[in-house]
Amino acid sequence: MCGITGWISYDQDLTALTTARGTLDAMTATMACRGPDAGGTWLAPHAALGHRRLAVIDIEGGTQPMSAEHDGRTLLVTTYSGEVYNYRELRAELEAHGHTFRTHSDTEVVLHAYLQWGEDFTERLNGMYAFALWDPRTEELLLVRDRMGIKPLYYFPLPDGVLFGSEPKAILAHPAVRPAVDAEGLAELVAFTKTPGHAAYKGMHELPPGHTARIRRGGVVLRRYWALEAREHTDDLGTTVRHVRDLLDDIVGRQLIADVPLCTLLSGGLDSSAITALAAHVASDHSDIVLDAADLMAKAHRDAVLAARDMPISGFGDGDVSLYLLFKAIREQSTVALSGESADEVFGGYRWFHDPEHVHADTFPWAAAGAADRFAGEHSGGRSALLDHGLLAKLDLPGYQDARYREALAEVPRLPGETGLERRMREISYLHLTRFVQLLLDRKDRASMAVGLEVRVPFCDHRLVEYVFNTPWAMKTFDGREKSLLRAAVRDVLPAKVADRVKSPYPSIQDPRYAAALRAELARVLADKDAPVRPLLDTGAVAASLADDAGEAFRSATELVLNLDAWLRMHGTALEL
Repeated sequence: MCGITGWISYDQDLTALTTARGTLDAMTATMACRGPDAGGTWLAPHAALGHRRLAVIDIEGGTQPMSAEHDGRTLLVTTYSGEVYNYRELRAELEAHGHTFRTHSDTEVVLHAYLQWGEDFTERLNGMYAFALWDPRTEELLLVRDRMGIKPLYYFPLPDGVLFGSEPKAILAHPAVRPAVDAEGLAELVAFTKTPGHAAYKGMHELPPGHTARIRRGGVVLRRYWALEAREHTDDLGTTVRHVRDLLDDIVGRQLIADVPLCTLLSGGLDSSAITALAAHVASDHSDIVLDAADLMAKAHRDAVLAARDMPISGFGDGDVSLYLLFKAIREQSTVALSGESADEVFGGYRWFHDPEHVHADTFPWAAAGAADRFAGEHSGGRSALLDHGLLAKLDLPGYQDARYREALAEVPRLPGETGLERRMREISYLHLTRFVQLLLDRKDRASMAVGLEVRVPFCDHRLVEYVFNTPWAMKTFDGREKSLLRAAVRDVLPAKVADRVKSPYPSIQDPRYAAALRAELARVLADKDAPVRPLLDTGAVAASLADDAGEAFRSATELVLNLDAWLRMHGTALEL
């Protein structure tokens, strides 16, 4: 896994621009956490590419940016992040077409795949990836992001080209970009939504999952190369369970390929236990990682998480810090980890999948269930409880969330004649696979890459996602429980007490010292007349929460205020509300 960035400028010669090299180096340096092993840049008259590498495959030969050449002529250059799990099969197919390779990396396979099949090569890739391809022959750039959006990619159109990067910080390092957020961007940050394509910062965009962006002199053209489709499911239950297992066996086997130490993240729940058990054909050593409450409370660690995220989009509270510290500890022993993330979205594991009130609510089911506050602690108040009433009226968070819900609902593919619960559960599944899972994947990517750890997510393999998405809800819950198909598919490799374990949510800290530490920081912000977050606050509500010793009741709201303040200080972001 790596960090990428770049700058395309059609109206100037970047090789002659005295500041271009320094600017590219600065943009690339922001990605050092994602790629601690090596760095490189490539500069041409109209293209500047930067790369930071976390070496996982072909340690010696996979340096970047990487080019494909013929007879001394550069045909294609890439800065690439991710893993293509079927690169060995693709390499063999390309060799049969006459291609020759000088490395054993998946990066070089991607280069040659584009040269052989053009933009349609995306349909052949199985993996998690975000990369850029510069074609000197046409002077066009192609940005590509994986189907499920596991790896991030942002871009910022310029009058004469574009900037891009794995994270917003790479783009923000360019002098042409002034970090600013308007009312819509702030609503996106506060409303616990994840709108595909939305980057919160003015002028910046996230490349949506399953999309390419072609940049040419005429501007940016987006193309969707993958989307969930409604297909009739004709397999019976037994065949369905066997196919899910066959897919999982293949997926986990592919994702165990690495030239560096690899591990699984084992929490003891069904999802992570399934991945660990399927990977256990080789010997494994088990290590327990216990986090200290004092570390979770440390402001320095919360600031590190915020720096990794570039924006305060979270409703996970101390869970963000605990995830960061967990990955930091794992990185001391391993470079790659397999995670059970996304099984709940694929197989229907969350409790709100099974609560009729939340299922039939006319909004995102996790919003109806109050997920943002529940992730942040059971006693939390609303996240916006301490914000100024005038600001909230301007943001119109309920209206913003409703608009995003209607947009998502309009996208849902349907089968002819599908009605009732099956129709609604297809909608619920789609909302989770295209919206909610993006919150979790983004969180996991930033927390892991902040410490140079590559986390793979087998349950996001598009073949599994497509198959289970089209499996009827009655079959997904055939035993009357959540994740019935997954449980049945892996029961033979798990102890009964693990296979039958009831899902428990991600834990949040219950130590009262945590709430006390938040209150102390909030008091300091309230006392600071120059605090950048102050204009956004209902200072009376903040003062009342402190006076009434209600820190626990306002926990998620306090975390949001502190994150907003630290973010505004860190990036100097202008609020244009």
